[in-house]
Amino acid sequence: MILRTFFIALCFIGACSAASAQVMAARADEKPTYDEELAKRFGGDDNGMKSYVLVILKTGPKDASIKGKDREAIFAGHMANINRLADEGTLALAGPFGENGRAFRGLFIFNVSSVDEALKLAATDPAVKAGVFIVEATPWYGTAALMGVSETHKRIAKQKP
Repeated sequence: MILRTFFIALCFIGACSAASAQVMAARADEKPTYDEELAKRFGGDDNGMKSYVLVILKTGPKDASIKGKDREAIFAGHMANINRLADEGTLALAGPFGENGRAFRGLFIFNVSSVDEALKLAATDPAVKAGVFIVEATPWYGTAALMGVSETHKRIAKQKP
C-alpha cells in the first residue's frame, strides 16, 4: 500500500513537473509586445534605454568617529532621504555594497540629466552631510525599466525602512 501511494505521488509530481516545463517553454517562446505608453512613462528611447547619473557612496572621513545614537539618527535620515527621492522620481535605484577593498559603501542611480544635479541631490543625504560618505558621480546609460523599480519594490517589501 505504501509503495502504491509512493508511486502515485511520484507520478503526480512528474506530471506537475512536465506541465510546469511546458508552461515555461511556452512563455520562453512568447515575444513581449512593445508598450509605447510604458516606454514614454519611463522616459525610454527607441532602445528602451535612458540616461542617468550613477553615484558611488564611499567611506567618508568622519565615518569611524560617528557612533551610537548620532549614527542611528544619521542612517534613519539617510533612509528617509532615499525614500523621499524615490517617491519624487529622481532616484531610480539605491542600495549598499557588500564588503570590498575599495571603500565602496553603496550607490544611487539618479534620474537626472547632469552630474551637477546628481551631486546636489546626493548632498541632501544626512550621511553625506555628516561625512559618513563621500560621493563620486558619472553619467550612465541603462534600461528605462529602472524607473519601475521603486513601485515594484514597494509591492514586494514586507518591511518598510
